[in-house]
Amino acid sequence: MAASSSRVEIEKLSVEQLRGLKEQADLEVNLFQDSLNNIRTATARLEIASSALHDLSLRPQGKKMLVPLTASLYVPGTLDDAEKVLVDVGTGYFIEKTMVEGKDYCERKIALLKSNYDQLLEVSCSMMILNVHSGPGRSRTGMDQPEKAQPRTGPRLFMADLGAVLGL
Repeated sequence: MAASSSRVEIEKLSVEQLRGLKEQADLEVNLFQDSLNNIRTATARLEIASSALHDLSLRPQGKKMLVPLTASLYVPGTLDDAEKVLVDVGTGYFIEKTMVEGKDYCERKIALLKSNYDQLLEVSCSMMILNVHSGPGRSRTGMDQPEKAQPRTGPRLFMADLGAVLGL
């Protein structure tokens, strides 16, 4: 029903079909929110790493410091060479890079994540617009059908309409 390009008139759907439609929309919204939150978290972690690299480059050789082994476990250590760093590239793999290369790696990953965030946000907004306009007179593709279209003002109103119809 939701994937077809035929016209779906909400008024003609049964309560059970409306519940299914609402659940599907809720799942899609939750999936997008989770994805956006994961991207924000990864971006924040990379920004912290980039800042840590900058701070590390300012410390003199031989400086005593605490070295993080995990998020909550630190061990005492001595800074041997601030020009070489290990970069975590995922799944337990580390690559030795220079300080400049490490900073560049972080900046490129941050830019990539921000681009992915913007694209995901654009896709989720366009999906919400398609969902909002797929009421009477419109298909999921947004093409006008030869019937009266009922204007909607946004995704929240659409979800509120479904909730009101279902008595939720």
